[in-house]
Amino acid sequence: MIPDPFMNRPMTTARPMVLRVGHTEGDLLGDCDKVLQAAIDYLYRMGGGILQIASGTYTMRNALYMRPGISIKGNGEDTVLQKAQGTVTDLVQDADWYEARIRVKNPAGFSTGGGIMLRSYDEMGRMIVVKDTVTHIEGDILSLTRRLKENMWRSQKATAATLFPILTAESVDDIVVEDLVLDGNKEENSEINGNYSGGIFIQYCDRHTYRNVISRSYNGDGFSFQVCDDVHFDRCISENNTNLGFHPGSGSQRPALTDCVSRHNGQGVFFCWGVSDGILENCTVSDNGYGITIGHRDTDNRIVNSRIVHNAKAGILFRDEGEGFLAGHRNVIESCLIRDNGFDEAGIGIDMRKEPQNVEIRDSRFEDTGSGKQKVGIRIDKGIRSEIIRNNTFHGLEYDIIDERT
Repeated sequence: MIPDPFMNRPMTTARPMVLRVGHTEGDLLGDCDKVLQAAIDYLYRMGGGILQIASGTYTMRNALYMRPGISIKGNGEDTVLQKAQGTVTDLVQDADWYEARIRVKNPAGFSTGGGIMLRSYDEMGRMIVVKDTVTHIEGDILSLTRRLKENMWRSQKATAATLFPILTAESVDDIVVEDLVLDGNKEENSEINGNYSGGIFIQYCDRHTYRNVISRSYNGDGFSFQVCDDVHFDRCISENNTNLGFHPGSGSQRPALTDCVSRHNGQGVFFCWGVSDGILENCTVSDNGYGITIGHRDTDNRIVNSRIVHNAKAGILFRDEGEGFLAGHRNVIESCLIRDNGFDEAGIGIDMRKEPQNVEIRDSRFEDTGSGKQKVGIRIDKGIRSEIIRNNTFHGLEYDIIDERT
């Protein structure tokens, strides 16, 4: 190719490196988390780049830790990161907060380089969690990468488990992940609370984008992010997860879900504490326990042009989080279809409990398809003021609106 003599702009912008990983072809070969992590760490040393993961199933015995400046791309549903079979065992010796090795009842199932989660329960019953990696196994003694910083005592039911997220990051910004399947293999793994893990679990991270990512069959949450701003999901699916499909976690600002699906989870979308200025648009939330729940100081969020259908406990629940200051104010539900929800409980489409204020519900359709599943369009608790309900249609319900204030 002959250079154009008039294209004389300085070429000062470098092109990112693309590093390919596959089972039989690529720059690095393998089928497990170690080769994927080696690729990410190599790109990080080079100042960033793109990790291209070829088709195939990759067995995850530890989380894939994302790094700044790295994009991860698979080959759609043909690229599967699947969690390995898990194990849980008791500690047989107390471990104090300054120790870096633990003694367990049964070391089988743990591996060098594998993920580990230690859990115990304090006097108030609150779970204490330490997440780490096993660096050495010596009989029944497992070595960790660092000192515990928490006590793990037998009197507090201390256990060790091979539990970890499939993708994770802490304080890592500006990440793009595309065209992957994350399989949590929940039949062979124990349950873990979404405040600590999930198919994806990130914390203190900003400006993440996930496109065409499926998180399925995790014995916990599908997508969980805590104290993260500007996390975007585009055409993502969360399905068959034990707990929460999408979990915008505490303090997260401006989360965005566009053209996403959340189905067959414990809850479809759970706005945690202090989630504000979020949008859920053109999404389908179906066949979950609760469809969408909004609670503690979750304010100024919008649910637009979405289908909330066939969720067992309620379509949309404004949780009872207390009075006044603690409630979820100024949320908008607009141009949505809310159908056949609540059949395992009171048959309510939108249940507004306690005192959320200035909630707008407009231009939406509430209906039961004839099987008597959704009996009520909207229920309004007696503490609610200043709601706006307008231009909605109601079909086949026993009660369009139940207003407890009257």
